[in-house]
Amino acid sequence: EVQLVESGGGLVQAGGSLRLSCAASGFTFDDYAIGWFRQAPGKEREGVSCISSRDPSTYYEDSVKGRFTISSDSAKNTVYLQMNSLKPEDTAVYYCAAAAGWECTAHIPDYDYWGQGTQVTVSS
Repeated sequence: EVQLVESGGGLVQAGGSLRLSCAASGFTFDDYAIGWFRQAPGKEREGVSCISSRDPSTYYEDSVKGRFTISSDSAKNTVYLQMNSLKPEDTAVYYCAAAAGWECTAHIPDYDYWGQGTQVTVSS
């Protein structure tokens, strides 16, 4: 059974940090790109970042560049999203997802599997 389980969300003040984790199981981790997405109330889901074990390129949405860092631990089948200098506009449910293939993409239909999401709330 394929599973993606996010953790690490919570409530933090503006300027603070959180590290999200995405633990994957049930598929060959290195054969998939793993992406982080977020969805704020009343807004569409958007791509935040992506990483692939076999493709050195990573993707960051413009508003998080320089603040968020994605990393991967293949031994643990886990992808992390370190979020620093958080802003109230980062408040959203954050999802991780897996896309078959090696190329990172922010295109939601490319993703085959999704986690249940973790809430991130940044207070001003």
